[in-house]
Amino acid sequence: MTKNPLSLSSKLWIYANYNCNLRCSYCVAESHPRASKRIISLATVKRIVDEAERSGFENIYFTGGEPFILKDIYEMLSYASDQLATTVLTNAMLFNDRRLGQLSEIKNQRLTLQVSLDGASPEQHDPYRGAESWQKTIEGIHKLLDAGFRIRLSTTETPANTAFMDEICDFRRSLGILDDDHIIRPLAKRGFSDEGMEVGKHNLIPEMTINTDGVYWHPLSTDPDLLVRKEIFPLAEAVSQIEVELVKISGSQEGDMEEFQ
Repeated sequence: MTKNPLSLSSKLWIYANYNCNLRCSYCVAESHPRASKRIISLATVKRIVDEAERSGFENIYFTGGEPFILKDIYEMLSYASDQLATTVLTNAMLFNDRRLGQLSEIKNQRLTLQVSLDGASPEQHDPYRGAESWQKTIEGIHKLLDAGFRIRLSTTETPANTAFMDEICDFRRSLGILDDDHIIRPLAKRGFSDEGMEVGKHNLIPEMTINTDGVYWHPLSTDPDLLVRKEIFPLAEAVSQIEVELVKISGSQEGDMEEFQ
């Protein structure tokens, strides 16, 4: 948590798609198997990465939906990680031999996979993410670790797991994943979630986020109230607009702004 930051984060987020193999009941993006795909093109991703590097961004994050549904995700990740530290968010449930083979072909030191894991057991994880999802996610994590990928875990704290945070951390350590590679975040009241923290421009440190419809304040939501600019390019104009808005917000209120990973 940081008080009144004066510039946006060095992270830039790309919503690669919105369709997903799961329907998590707290999903801020309202992703599910029948969701509108809203797939960003490979050409657009390449231009985003090029302009992001020139604009001083240090980290690119790909989210969804489940990015590994997309056939172009490997080329997207390869292109991005050639220039910048690159992280892709996944539920790790889709890594059959073909997908794992394609991913292994682009493995490099700047590529990280951030896997959503909400518990050390199905009872802690499955209530919000779906029956049998824990077991499939654990199997995926082991495949990725065995293949030599850097894994970061993200845990959303829910009523089902809040009493078990120490157990979850012990379980993560048993996998050989370092403390610095574990993010624990609260529920946000956005998308499918009817519980959690109310979030908006007033209390979120901006992390520029891009989807097919434009540029947004933060990856927690691509709702209209967080829209910054409908035109993606040039990125420098969106950066300037976010910083102008941030100065206004910081100057008109006191208190903390949240950094959600």
